[in-house]
Amino acid sequence: MSALWGTVAAVAVAANLGLLLVLLVVWGRNAVRLRSSHAIGLSTFAALLFAENAIALYYYLVDPTLSAWFASAVPPVAWRAMVTLHLLETVALAALIRITLD
Repeated sequence: MSALWGTVAAVAVAANLGLLLVLLVVWGRNAVRLRSSHAIGLSTFAALLFAENAIALYYYLVDPTLSAWFASAVPPVAWRAMVTLHLLETVALAALIRITLD
């Protein structure tokens, strides 16, 4: 059971990284071009959220201690909570991309 939830969480986090990369490119380009505090703030937000997701993916897949723990000892209720948060973030980022690219 944990392996399935772990896979779903890792896929959601990887999707979040891809979505954040799109936002970073658009918002970063705007920040460089416009030098507005709004564009700089959005770029900073995307960069920090990207770092958070990159760290989560590292812990899920690479870290020798935590990846083993996530694969074997995390109860399903905790996995469901983490996956729910990651998927909500994915939906929120998709909405931001839709608005940003519109």
